[in-house]
Amino acid sequence: MRSRLAKDGPVWTRGPDLDFPTVTLPERDCDLVRDLLIAEKVQTVVEIGLAYGSSALAIGEALLAVGAPDARHLVIDPFQQQAYNNVGWDLLCSAGLDSIVDLVTAPSSLALAQLVMDGVVADAAFVDGSHRFHEVFVDLYFLRKIVKPGGLILLDDDYHPSVRAAVRYYERNMGFTEVPEAFATGSLKNLGGDDAAEVVRRCRAVRLPDPSFEPAFEDFRPF
Repeated sequence: MRSRLAKDGPVWTRGPDLDFPTVTLPERDCDLVRDLLIAEKVQTVVEIGLAYGSSALAIGEALLAVGAPDARHLVIDPFQQQAYNNVGWDLLCSAGLDSIVDLVTAPSSLALAQLVMDGVVADAAFVDGSHRFHEVFVDLYFLRKIVKPGGLILLDDDYHPSVRAAVRYYERNMGFTEVPEAFATGSLKNLGGDDAAEVVRRCRAVRLPDPSFEPAFEDFRPF
């Protein structure tokens, strides 16, 4: 089903014609996400942003391949119905993944806070929601409380300066470390979408510190 989506596209798009290839995670990157999560032996994954469902199908594939008895995929997307006509969710259901997937339609800042309150612990997360700096920053703030120490956070659209700046804070101040080999063969994009700018990887993987820690405010490092 994931291959069919990449080849034929979704049954409905919000338009214009370039919307699907622009928004959705390319098939090669989906393969890398799947392989990374299988290597991590994930049981619980949090995903921010569903859209047309390509990354969610890859995450579901990884969870099924690992075969954990309590596999859980928490997907957060407040715009799945109104902006995407439930295309991504319908694909997950058609693939039989609705048995392990919970769709949360609240904004990520509220949904993630509730997951913290509920004591949810995830092995990994995939971030592809809002690309505004402050919202990516807040997503990462909560995910470091949800993803287990030493777990992975994968991010799409890291070529946007707003996303890169948010991640850079956590790398310089919170002990996140990039896993550069994770997407070494992944898609390439020009930084900021400028054809004359540096070419970088579309996706980024970072690993949380183990053990987790809270830095002293005096140790702040500009980012």
